Amino acid sequence: MVDTRSWMDPAQQRWGLGEVALGFLLAQALAVVATVVAMGAGGWTEAADIPMAAAALLQVPLWGGYLGSVYLAGTKGGGLVDDFGLAVRPLDVPIGLVVGVAVQLVVLPLLYVPILELTGTSQDDLSAPARALSDKATDPLGWVLLVLIVVIGAPLVEELFFRGLFLRALQKRGLPDWAAVVGSAAVFGAVHFQLLQFVGLFAIGLVLAVMAVRTGRLGMSIATHMAFNATSVVVLYLTG
Repeated sequence: MVDTRSWMDPAQQRWGLGEVALGFLLAQALAVVATVVAMGAGGWTEAADIPMAAAALLQVPLWGGYLGSVYLAGTKGGGLVDDFGLAVRPLDVPIGLVVGVAVQLVVLPLLYVPILELTGTSQDDLSAPARALSDKATDPLGWVLLVLIVVIGAPLVEELFFRGLFLRALQKRGLPDWAAVVGSAAVFGAVHFQLLQFVGLFAIGLVLAVMAVRTGRLGMSIATHMAFNATSVVVLYLTG
């Protein structure tokens, strides 16, 4: 593991939780405004009515807010590689693929056995948000867009923001690694605004944050996130 943590030097990297807060608020505000405008222009009364092409375009303002804050922070320091660990090593991809699939198909099902029992909910309830999105994919182009959103775009943007900027901003504030890992994972789960799914999102957030801290880069966590989401897409396609 090579992690000199030069990004911890406040004299060289003048960014932190301020950019995190700005990015989150900007992303949410842009997403809400874009959704309201799109629904009005398209004559859609519910989010479920929004077609896949429009849903894909609506990711742009959300991701723009997140990436805008990462870019802003990067201009105050050493850039994406030095500050946020945007780098990949050869073993990152195979390890990430295995871990991502395993968490989705083994860890989460076991984790949710008691949760579903205690809450009186079902597997259908758990998969409802993902199913609502995949139901928009009514043709091959729809599935291509779904893959671009869920498997490619979301992992890249979210890893840069949550494990690159946010996790490291917590560490720069003096939190021990374990606290930064737990804190970033909790926020990652919470900002999806899905109560039943929070535990699963928190769990994968922990895995991704540990990878980022242990390796000092985002390559493995990006690969894991992509594999985790891709497994979900494949399951939705096969059971659709």
